[in-house]
Amino acid sequence: MTGALWTYLAVFAICAVGTAMAFFVPAKRAAESIAWAGGGAALVAFAAGAQGLAAPESLVSLWSLPTFGPMALGTTHLAALFTCIAALVYFPVSVYTAGYLRRYEDRYSLPAFAAWYYVTLAAVMAVFIARDVVSFFIAWEIVAIATAALVAYEWREKANARAAYVMLAMSEAGTLAALLAMLLVLSREHSLLFVQGVAFGPSGGVRWAVFLLSFFGFGVKAGLMPLNSWLPRAHPVAPGNVSALLSSVVLNLGVYGILLVNLELAPVSSVSFGTVALIVGAISALAGILYATINDDLKTMLAYSSVENIGIAVAAMGAGLVFIALHETALAAIGLAAGLYHLLNHSAYKGLLFLGASTVQAQTGQRSIDRLGGLMRLLPVTSFCFFIGALSISGIPPFNGFASEWLALESLLRSAELAPPWLRVVFSLSGAAIALTAALAITCFVKAFGMTFLGHSRLHPKQPITEAPRSMLFGMYVLVAACALLGLLPTFVLAAIDGALAPVLGGSWVQHTLVPAFFGARLPADQLPPAFLTTFHALGAQLGYGIVPGRGLVVMLRGGSANPVVFAMSSTYLAATLLLFLGAAYLGRRVLARSRRRTAPSWAGGLSSIPPTMTYTGTGFSNPVRVIFNAVFLPARTDERKTIHEHFRDAIRRAREDVFVADRVVARPAIAAATWLAHLLARMHHGRLPAYVAYALAALLIVLAISLSR
Repeated sequence: MTGALWTYLAVFAICAVGTAMAFFVPAKRAAESIAWAGGGAALVAFAAGAQGLAAPESLVSLWSLPTFGPMALGTTHLAALFTCIAALVYFPVSVYTAGYLRRYEDRYSLPAFAAWYYVTLAAVMAVFIARDVVSFFIAWEIVAIATAALVAYEWREKANARAAYVMLAMSEAGTLAALLAMLLVLSREHSLLFVQGVAFGPSGGVRWAVFLLSFFGFGVKAGLMPLNSWLPRAHPVAPGNVSALLSSVVLNLGVYGILLVNLELAPVSSVSFGTVALIVGAISALAGILYATINDDLKTMLAYSSVENIGIAVAAMGAGLVFIALHETALAAIGLAAGLYHLLNHSAYKGLLFLGASTVQAQTGQRSIDRLGGLMRLLPVTSFCFFIGALSISGIPPFNGFASEWLALESLLRSAELAPPWLRVVFSLSGAAIALTAALAITCFVKAFGMTFLGHSRLHPKQPITEAPRSMLFGMYVLVAACALLGLLPTFVLAAIDGALAPVLGGSWVQHTLVPAFFGARLPADQLPPAFLTTFHALGAQLGYGIVPGRGLVVMLRGGSANPVVFAMSSTYLAATLLLFLGAAYLGRRVLARSRRRTAPSWAGGLSSIPPTMTYTGTGFSNPVRVIFNAVFLPARTDERKTIHEHFRDAIRRAREDVFVADRVVARPAIAAATWLAHLLARMHHGRLPAYVAYALAALLIVLAISLSR
């Protein structure tokens, strides 16, 4: 057994000890035990992932089950990368939990929460090292049950139990589809062990079945359209720390499952499969940000934003799958690296934003944007952390969202090198959808931060609002640092992603495509002209190279021989430039303020001061988006009439409800069809014995007819 597997087993051991400790320590200490044991397990898990990335892939057989065959554990570079992403979020969330769970003391069982928390962490790690169908889906089911239990932790609220039920029911349906896809793949090898590179034809019925079942089966967990109705229901009602894990860890499991089947076990061989992923990802991204922009609830807004970000990542990966089918491995490396990079970035900033929103709710008792405001004066640290998360998710340089969104858009812009015209059209429209999504994301999070933390306060608290406990602030600080470092050092991140993709792409294609000299790699002279390298070295592309652990700080997208560089980006240079301009602006302001300073009361339209009721609300700010995209939202309106007096007209009160497009297009028609079928079948159950005998005889005749026709 390799060192990485032993480290994974250490994670399981710590989780087992933490579960026992939670039930034996005093109930009020259970939250602190999560900070120590859960945080320690997350750090060990990160070490396991780092070991898995650095060491060769491994496989260890456990025992053989009757009928099912052998079970096995192992490490792969792709799973190791997902392990590092999960651990990166689990550590700060575990520390945050120590202060956050105090609000549940004497109301709900803290040891029970701790137990489910540890079970979830251990099961997530088990998913990444499972190398056979049986152990994989056992761990997968444990994750589903444990996360449903955490979502329903406040079980006295009916909405919580219902959301957990919907989440679990949809997860089970997706699990059945994904299981069937894996069985179809591995049946060709007559083994339930994961075998890399199972050969299929370019298309065909079986290959289409494998792709659709795996993509939409695992897509339920990933939150892809149109199978994500559970996501905006579960996130708002779950505890804040659980919401962070749902978006930053659990959704990633769905993406991992999609890549496991369609990139590792049975690599796609037709452009149609990648095209489906690209289109679904682009639609998910655009629909998610539209619903996030118009939503008033902080946590619901962030839930829809998760749909958007997973959509961007899957769209980039879909472009990579298209290029794989076209045997353009270098271009495929860009798309896949962009998708994985964005997945990592989303985990960091969405975890931060959920922790920030949960802190606001914990300290104010409110999460409605329309009822908040002016919190920067009361919660300065939380405001700063949420601000960094908002900049990151909006793709503002030099934070991490910018680097991965830039790379994702660049991967779609390579559509000019595609041969089929219809494929270029699909890439162009998807790129336009992603670009529009990025623009709307800025609108969404300007509203979220501005209307929540700036301006006048609309709150009327019964108790003074104070800053959160230090453990909660520390958890947010860790993710702030992650957002900054992931944005400032993209070459380091891409090098790690390159190591994860190397086994499935057959080499270090990410480094070879994104100008390898900036990663310290050496290439034959015919791949990059010496004059080209000399020119860009002179521009500082390798600034920092040679300094431990120095790498170049510029990412350049290399084109063909006629156009060797498509675009170049350096978050580090951007940060230095921004700091320079900000410093100059600050000094200029100080100098001007000394020369002429005049103090006067601000004019407020003749009023002594503007009351909060006269300021913009989040709903008012986002109303233009609602009006422009009303054809997408198609809200349900209900009118309530009330007679005021016999001599006056009725008072009409109109209520508006935005129905999620996934519910309107898929869920509600499916429910209506199932209900109709159930009523139809119910008519057959009338208790008359002759009719039941006739049913049995008809079924027997149908079976005989089918057997005779063969």
